[in-house]
Amino acid sequence: MSLEQVRHGEVRGAEGIDRLVHITQKPIGRTPRSCLATYTGFFDRVRRLFADTPEARRRGWGVGRFSYNVAEGRCPECSGTGQIEVELVFLPGSYATCPLCHGRRYADETLEVRWEGLTIAEVLELSVARAREVFAGDPRITRALDALAAIGLGYLTLGQSATELSGGEAQRIKLATELQRAVRGHSVCLLDEPTSGLHPADVDLLVSELNRLVDAGQSVVVVEHDQRVIAQSDHVIDMGPGAGDKGGRIIAQGAPAEILEAPDSATGAELRKVAHPEHA
Repeated sequence: MSLEQVRHGEVRGAEGIDRLVHITQKPIGRTPRSCLATYTGFFDRVRRLFADTPEARRRGWGVGRFSYNVAEGRCPECSGTGQIEVELVFLPGSYATCPLCHGRRYADETLEVRWEGLTIAEVLELSVARAREVFAGDPRITRALDALAAIGLGYLTLGQSATELSGGEAQRIKLATELQRAVRGHSVCLLDEPTSGLHPADVDLLVSELNRLVDAGQSVVVVEHDQRVIAQSDHVIDMGPGAGDKGGRIIAQGAPAEILEAPDSATGAELRKVAHPEHA
């Protein structure tokens, strides 16, 4: 739809918004070079810990040596991606594990330096849950790890490639990145179906974190079909009556209890099943 086709009324209250955060399911990166640790920002701190080790200082290595994006320390075969792109004639290209570094991203010499008994490649192989234990004494790192674990991403590894993440995982990583920020001013967070593919237990974790944003004074707008999320919302706008070109009208709006009583609302009918399963 072009901008000329969009009709709207008056927009009021925008002067009270300092920041708009649009969290979609788009990938956090399109190549293996982007990973969980780099996107969330705490990998800079991890590299500093390695650069501060006695062995790294003895060798005169700085923080850059422990970046797989810098030629000095990365694997020369895969240029630090840990994977080799395989080009196919009639199909999209794919990736295979680098035969030289075996997916570790770094040159062997770089991996001779250890922090707390771990090489930097082994740190990237840690799950978020395990990394919380390893870096428990570093608040700058654990703040990011705690945010990831709180929304059910404790199973991901720190070096998880962006190309291996689902749309739902990418969206939750973006949300976790937002959750670890210090609250300044008033933000509006817009999410697009963040529960896609989630187990009900993970949906509950997600809703808890969204409520934490609201409790901190932020506004959260969610485009969602999951009844568990809708039932816990403060205000619902039910669009319909159908999907696509069969929709576009506001069928009902208000608190979930009001939507539940709306006779023409399909969402209300589903909420009634959740509220009164014995009558479903």
